[in-house]
Amino acid sequence: MRRIALLLVLPACAPALAADPAARLLAAYPDVVDRVDGNDLVLKSGRRVAIEDGRTKSFEQRLADPDLADMFADPYPTGPVVAPAKNVDPGRYRNGVFFDAVFGDCRKGEVEKSLVSVPWLPKHGGGTLRFSSRAGAAEALKAVSRELDDGPAEWRKYLLPASGTYNCRVIAGTDRVSAHGWGIAVDIATGPSDYWYWSDPKGEKVVFRNRIPAEIGAVFERHGFVWGARWYHHDTMHFEYRPEILGLDRRR
Repeated sequence: MRRIALLLVLPACAPALAADPAARLLAAYPDVVDRVDGNDLVLKSGRRVAIEDGRTKSFEQRLADPDLADMFADPYPTGPVVAPAKNVDPGRYRNGVFFDAVFGDCRKGEVEKSLVSVPWLPKHGGGTLRFSSRAGAAEALKAVSRELDDGPAEWRKYLLPASGTYNCRVIAGTDRVSAHGWGIAVDIATGPSDYWYWSDPKGEKVVFRNRIPAEIGAVFERHGFVWGARWYHHDTMHFEYRPEILGLDRRR
């Protein structure tokens, strides 16, 4: 318990925050996670999810089949946006078993019943976005919207119109559900955004580019969203609710 207590008093979004998977997941998802038992994360449903599966993985293997510890393999940076090192994608690894337990499996119709309409920059006619109401996701997006709505006028071209939120689909070329399939991802305006695939579809010599102000990303990050501009396989329009990666404690 001492290890967990020390972890949770550190500031949110601190890059030096030790990646203790159990502590972070317990803090970020207290309504789903019950306790830690050895190498298992025990959910309140009684289901057990292994924290570490004992395998040494390549980048591709970690991306395809991450255990809970793998999700924290790349420390998440904050501050100025810089080109990440090759295959450094902090927050891009997602354990499907865990996220199905938290947000539901969209392929079984479990996500849509938890979606709510979140006003998006209402002062500027942004409409609404469908987002999961579980685990504080919709409330976090509302807080982001309020801050961005009051931000500088020059931000609007990056934020409006938003490109999409919930979409029950797999990631192209894989059988893995997209974060959009859990209702926890939002894509902002496409026009001023950049995507790794556009520079190198094979992902071998990706040319990093980002035109979105770091201040916009910082608003999302304060409320528990990871930003695709922090990835080598960058997707600068993409923001994803991942409070465990940002070290947020929802029990407070």
